[in-house]
Amino acid sequence: MLVLLVLVGALAVYVRFVYLPAHRVTGEAAYVLPRTLEVVDTTAEIRSVLGRLQAGDQVRVVARTAHWSKVLLPGNQTGWVETKYLLDAATYRRGETLLKSLEGYPHQAAGHTSTAVNLRLEPARDSIVLMELAPNQALDVFARRTVDRPVDASAPASAGSRGRDVWYLVRASQRAGWVLGRYIDLDVPAGISIYAEGVNMVAWLVLKTVEDGGKQVPEYLVADRIGGDDLDFNHIRVFTWWVKNHKYVTAYVESNLAGHFPITTKEMTDANYYAQPSPYFRLRLTDADGRKYQKVYGLFDTVVHAVGTVDGWDSDAMPAPAKERRPAGRRRVPWQRHRGRR
Repeated sequence: MLVLLVLVGALAVYVRFVYLPAHRVTGEAAYVLPRTLEVVDTTAEIRSVLGRLQAGDQVRVVARTAHWSKVLLPGNQTGWVETKYLLDAATYRRGETLLKSLEGYPHQAAGHTSTAVNLRLEPARDSIVLMELAPNQALDVFARRTVDRPVDASAPASAGSRGRDVWYLVRASQRAGWVLGRYIDLDVPAGISIYAEGVNMVAWLVLKTVEDGGKQVPEYLVADRIGGDDLDFNHIRVFTWWVKNHKYVTAYVESNLAGHFPITTKEMTDANYYAQPSPYFRLRLTDADGRKYQKVYGLFDTVVHAVGTVDGWDSDAMPAPAKERRPAGRRRVPWQRHRGRR
């Protein structure tokens, strides 16, 4: 009797912890994480490769063990993949939400990965991995965040500051997520790359284009970070195109800014500032007391002017025009008169 009870107990444990986990049909969607993932015919040590899946491929999980998932392949074929290389549907949807949140915002810079690197859901080393980016993967940069580096338990307590990590929010291969900044190389446009020498150019946005010899040449707003890592940028420049001499010239410079991404641009007509359609741009700034506000600028022909400020970072309102800038009976203020190219 005792032997029978032991056998029944062992069978119950096997069914509960081995048989059922391996044979329970879930039918749940999952997504491939690495660039390529082998599908094998069995979880045994000796196995054959049935095929390979690509990053982002959707599969249907029909069974699981402790470390493996049985997935349905095209043609109703099934195979096994390691579960750690799959992303569950709920997390995938969170990644989709992050991607959608970038709609309506211009990317601040463009670049590429310097090596294979993980794209994560949050700016943290232990955050969920959404996918693996290949070396030289092209990407767009939307935001930047500096966070404390995790404490190294093996380091001596007297080792000093634990340091900080810089993360970039990027879009790559129709996915969005956070990547450690040191694995990203920014690709400054060739036309203005000379102006990146000696400074840390961190953003560039096209304000408008001008025609020169049948070609459309972009005019840029550029943001730099000169010293320090806490701010996204603290210096801006505007480069316009001198058609006569076929080269860029510096139309505007401003320093000592406490700037935060994203910088936004918009072409519009506002008779309070200029009678013609013109590009305007907004900087998200903070003052010495930490107050958040926006500073709005316009590029009027070849001249840049700050047109005013707006409280907060979320408002799309234009600054109230200063009364002294608009004398009665005039359509445009004095500094809006046409100025020819240099």
